Amino acid sequence: MEKRNEEWQREQARIEMIQQVIKAKLEKLQEQMGGLKEGVIELRRDFWKDVTINLDHPDDVIETFASIKQQSELLAEQERNHKQSYKKVQQLLQLNQSPYFGRIDFHEEGEPEVEQIYIGITSLMDQKDEDFLIFDWRAPISSLYYDHSPGVASYRTPSGEIEGNMRLKRQYIIKGSKLKGMFDTGVTIGDQLLQEVLGGTANTQMKSIVATIQREQNHIIRNEKSRYLVVQGVAGSGKTSAAMQRVAYLLYRYRHTLTSENIMLFSPNPLFNSYVATVLPELGEDNMVQTTYQQYLHSRFGKAFSVEDAYSQIEYTLTAMDEPEYEQRVKGIRLKTSIDYKKLIDEYVAKLSTQGLIFKTFYFRGEVLFSSEEIHDLFYSLDPEISIPNRLKLTAEKLLKDLSAFAKKERDKDWVLEEAELLDKEDYLEAFRQTQKEEEDFGDIEQEERFLKKKIVSEHLKSIRRQLKGLKICHIEALYRQFLSADTMTGTEDWRQIRAYTINQIDQRVIPYEDATPYLYLQDQLEGRKANTFIRHLFIDEAQDYSPFQFEFLRQQFPNSKMTILGDMNQAIYAHSMHAPTLLNAELEGEEKIVLTKSYRSTKQIVEFTRNMIEGGELIEPFNRNGEEPTVTKVKSPESLHEGIVKRVGELQEKGHETIAIICKTAAESQEAYEQLQEQIQVRLMKKETNAYEKGTIILPAYLAKGIEFDAVILYNASEQQYGREMERNLFYTACTRAMHELHLYSLGPCSPFVQKGL
Repeated sequence: MEKRNEEWQREQARIEMIQQVIKAKLEKLQEQMGGLKEGVIELRRDFWKDVTINLDHPDDVIETFASIKQQSELLAEQERNHKQSYKKVQQLLQLNQSPYFGRIDFHEEGEPEVEQIYIGITSLMDQKDEDFLIFDWRAPISSLYYDHSPGVASYRTPSGEIEGNMRLKRQYIIKGSKLKGMFDTGVTIGDQLLQEVLGGTANTQMKSIVATIQREQNHIIRNEKSRYLVVQGVAGSGKTSAAMQRVAYLLYRYRHTLTSENIMLFSPNPLFNSYVATVLPELGEDNMVQTTYQQYLHSRFGKAFSVEDAYSQIEYTLTAMDEPEYEQRVKGIRLKTSIDYKKLIDEYVAKLSTQGLIFKTFYFRGEVLFSSEEIHDLFYSLDPEISIPNRLKLTAEKLLKDLSAFAKKERDKDWVLEEAELLDKEDYLEAFRQTQKEEEDFGDIEQEERFLKKKIVSEHLKSIRRQLKGLKICHIEALYRQFLSADTMTGTEDWRQIRAYTINQIDQRVIPYEDATPYLYLQDQLEGRKANTFIRHLFIDEAQDYSPFQFEFLRQQFPNSKMTILGDMNQAIYAHSMHAPTLLNAELEGEEKIVLTKSYRSTKQIVEFTRNMIEGGELIEPFNRNGEEPTVTKVKSPESLHEGIVKRVGELQEKGHETIAIICKTAAESQEAYEQLQEQIQVRLMKKETNAYEKGTIILPAYLAKGIEFDAVILYNASEQQYGREMERNLFYTACTRAMHELHLYSLGPCSPFVQKGL
């Protein structure tokens, strides 16, 4: 015991020594930052004083621009230095509260002494900047902490494998610079530390978990070889957390060649983006590019169509069972998300190489400028061995030349002169400035007139020129309609109804969600792929919601990217992913699959209750954190349902639970529940447009809760009527597994058969 106390005192003394180093570094940095800030302010204030401006002669203009550029670069450098110093200050302030969480004593083979390695959220060197006092958790040597127990151990560096013997592995709980807990452990991160992290209340934003990374998660984080890293992780297994740490690791490992702008995350919804937004900044890194598949679709379609979102589609599949076209719509969703549908489009495009392309007609001032027939003949006169996108490019180039010739002739028309006379003063001043730039002997009124005519005609032709340069000469909408009506597609009554539904939606300028990817894919096959070569790592969360067709589309959009693909087949909730191939279970060349079966989010009692709801649930391992048993309460009327929920919310709040979710099946049910409960308890309604949430009690549909956790979950109506179909099993499981500490189900009438299996 006495030895333990001495060890404790030594460790506390080291923490205090670290504090002194941090204090000295902070004082030095803040002094530097003061000077940098003053320099930035001074540069901004005196920017134009220090720039030589002379536009009298061409040489003077060049010198002026060089002067402006030099001053801009100097200002940018000062601002960059200030930002980096500010970032270091924030890291030091963070270290001051909790400098490290782990220690390993490692005797490297061939070295005389055992080295003590302290591991924290970022590195810290001594005051002379000679030796490391704390190692960044992403450093190669830190992998020993995550992957090995005391004994023979090794770690990989860029120059090779380092072998040796780990003499000690210790974990700390440090808060406010005070040592609160210390324990030696084996290969896994000790239960004490995990209990400390997992036993607290849920947060409205994801926590950084670098102190509790498990061995299997570490393999995800540090994987550098796989083109496609596929992670199948059960609910609460930490797959998303590991993915965020993986981003931080990649930014550290390749810090000289990779920035956060080269990494993109496709997340399930804007709420989830907000939920994970603080993880990387906490680790000292800038956030990566974050988007959703829906946002990406919108960016591609622009204003041409309104694109149905995935949530509207799932609302339909969960609520419209009595509508006459329901079965055909569901069949259409499954077909249009399949690889077979992609192959049908590929076959259609192959035929278009020789015949069938439909082109736009371009009009100018109400008259035909280029007819669709003219463009058709020009395109098909080119060598058929040339790809369609390249032939479109050659066709567009010819049309652009014709357009330039047409523009020159058009300038002398009466309408141009009439329009020039109606221009306002600003347009004439612009003409003055432009002719001054373009003409050596400025001063001729005729030159002004020529410029104005050129500008007027150019303005009228701008839209046509932009379309030609963008190869927007095919009538993609007409071609997609033609594809839907092709002979190969019309064999069944089901397809005729599917086609009729789609065309009716397009007539209303709406693209059904299941048609959005095929439509863009067809467009890219014809006009050329809109590849993003800047993104080098793509992260796809909730991958079970992506169809094989969507994955092939993304693979073409991001051809230079490695991909980290994360999901859980038991949470596949969309019509196309039920008992069908998805991105998560597709066979990918160059993939590595990692399976996570241990659930850390929920108590042992909740995991044991929910794992019985799904096939293969017996493989899910609960973390040994005890809590209260889930409850199932049957009620006979809506009044007693609401009365029971109001009472339960009060009890949960008294226990100190800060995030309580009342999870409904659909948005419609959520709205109904909100209207009934808002006058009795303080509650907020979350919709698909919601970007963030605060602590308190919220009502939301199950599909919006994916990826998020709450202290307590109340399932609004777990009845057989609401969750009786097989296709609703995964949605039900997803809702129940959002709970960290308590789960309470209410059923208006007989319970769902999935509940019965869970009991």
